[in-house]
Amino acid sequence: MNRIQESIEESIAVKEKILSDGALMQRVDEAARLIEQSLRAGGKIHFCGNGGSAADAQHLAAELSGRFYFDRPPLNAEALHCNTSYLTAVGNDYGYEYIFARLLRGTARRGDVLVGISTSGNSRNILEAYKVAQEMGVGIVSLTGTTGGKMKDFGGLLLNVPSTDTPRIQESHIMLGHIICELVETAMFGDKK
Repeated sequence: MNRIQESIEESIAVKEKILSDGALMQRVDEAARLIEQSLRAGGKIHFCGNGGSAADAQHLAAELSGRFYFDRPPLNAEALHCNTSYLTAVGNDYGYEYIFARLLRGTARRGDVLVGISTSGNSRNILEAYKVAQEMGVGIVSLTGTTGGKMKDFGGLLLNVPSTDTPRIQESHIMLGHIICELVETAMFGDKK
């Protein structure tokens, strides 16, 4: 029973650190505004991650393209890893590190936004996608752990959760992602919840 309580307390402690970090909360707001601007201009929001972060990427893309709090028109958002035939072909033919970069090059346009999710901030396939994003004029939002890893070196908006504990980081990523989805939905369609 103690470990259950400890885990919950650890999760709360990380969220309290986020809450007390005004600069991080400002960057969350800026990320929502960047995504809203892209969508209003006809852009697309691309999400990518690996493992649990891939699940978060797919989850957040679905919140935008489906619905979040209320029925409204779908928003143009997709996770880059959902086509397994593509992933296995490109992983085999070009290398796993290029799975996101190659698809981004084929589907993105200037003014889109790429949201990369990685607890370490060092996922090579996300870093390769960031190189393409920079070349193409695609905005970057990074959800990482405390240091930001190598993803912080690509500019854009860094939403670095103040933790080095993977489960606690992932819990905070989905919380921040949900907040961004709510801010975008409300800005575009009004507060209908």
